Amino acid sequence: MTPFWLTAFLDLPTPYFGRTVRFWADVTGYEVSPVRGADGEFASLLPPVGDEHLRVQRVGDGEPRIHLDLHVADPAAAAWSAEQAGATRVAAAGHVVMRSPGGLDFCLVSHPASLRASPAEWSEGASMVDQVTLDIPALDYDAECDFWAAVLGAPWRPSPTHAEFRRIVLPGLPLGVLLQRLAEAEGGVRAHLDLAAGDRHAEVRRHLALGARVSAEHLQWSVMTDPAGSSYCITGRAPGTANGDNERRTGEG
Repeated sequence: MTPFWLTAFLDLPTPYFGRTVRFWADVTGYEVSPVRGADGEFASLLPPVGDEHLRVQRVGDGEPRIHLDLHVADPAAAAWSAEQAGATRVAAAGHVVMRSPGGLDFCLVSHPASLRASPAEWSEGASMVDQVTLDIPALDYDAECDFWAAVLGAPWRPSPTHAEFRRIVLPGLPLGVLLQRLAEAEGGVRAHLDLAAGDRHAEVRRHLALGARVSAEHLQWSVMTDPAGSSYCITGRAPGTANGDNERRTGEG
């Protein structure tokens, strides 16, 4: 069931929707599509060239969160395979909503896409969202890593520099997947976005001007908070390298 494309969905409660969508459009340099859905709840962030890999959804309640859309040729068959790997089927309505063993929702869809976007160029360097990190409690870590390797059709690789990270490399896809072992033992799996930036410190300053906050600084990445209160990271990787296009990696995220 190896996906041919991967999309990250920002699920945003109504009070945060407009401002946060505008923030991520400014961060990425992408246009916001016309809204769609029965209640105008969906929109895409459209790169100047290439197929979309970031979408937004207005949700009625709960906390801001991220889910993944796995684009596959046959969602029904892929759902069966995911269930064999340990997923739970949540719903089916034109697409199939699944839940990982650790509790992260994802969707199986068949929308076509194939052309990756290029990094956005800014006055002080390039950047792009090119990775999703799954934040996994320690007791669930090994099982959840094996599950996502099975669902994504590629093995996880240990990080050469950080014992708490494993990576799933998906050549040709717009987003890489990083698996982070949390210090906390239990709790649901969640996800956050990672940007790669040619000049991380300049990128942090740009995000601050757009309304983000710095939550923590590490040697190789900065932890940020967007207007909805969601965490994301700016890393020092060369933009577009999350899936191994370039071996220069100076930050995990």
